[in-house]
Amino acid sequence: SAAVIKPGLALAPALISLLTLAACGQGGESAGADKKEASRIPAAIASTPARANTQESKYGTPVKDRVAVIGVLNKRNNLTQDIVLKTGEARRVSNVVVKLANCERTLPWERPEEEGAFVQVYVQERATDDQKLAWQTVFSGWLFKNSPSLNVVEHPVYDVWVKRCVMKFPGEEASPPSAADASKDAKASGNAKAKPATAPAPKPSASPSPAPSPSAAVEPAAE
Repeated sequence: SAAVIKPGLALAPALISLLTLAACGQGGESAGADKKEASRIPAAIASTPARANTQESKYGTPVKDRVAVIGVLNKRNNLTQDIVLKTGEARRVSNVVVKLANCERTLPWERPEEEGAFVQVYVQERATDDQKLAWQTVFSGWLFKNSPSLNVVEHPVYDVWVKRCVMKFPGEEASPPSAADASKDAKASGNAKAKPATAPAPKPSASPSPAPSPSAAVEPAAE
């Protein structure tokens, strides 16, 4: 007798494949949504103006065009990340947001050299165990590269410090600083040591010309 094929059995593999693809699609959309949410700046922080007690100077790059490189350390997993920020920009890393108000560095002829940035740091955490997660302001002020002890971000999980302020003064390169330059400089391991200049070999001095021999005495002519 002829074999009888049940329609349900024939459609089962195709149905399973469709369900698998649908599940993968939903998983991808969910992962993308989670990633977007993890980088989203809260509206309350985004709308808060970045304030710093500074005045525009006639020297150097305008404040709005300056770029700072900020280091962020998660003490739980010992992971460090460099954040490149323009003035007024904010960046979120997990549950911490860093906002740049301004950055400065000393004039080229001033000593000692110093670089600093006015930053605001927000962390999503519970103020007490019985409260809900909320964004807390944990720091607002100047951080200094060469004098880190003057101001410190005191937080049990996160450490934030300034690595560089990218700005230029008259007489330096004419092109304005860029975030790409700041990011490249942040990854640099240091300036290469200059090779000592080789002194040119001394040229052989010309041999002194012989002193002229005294002329012979002229005898008086005989009369």
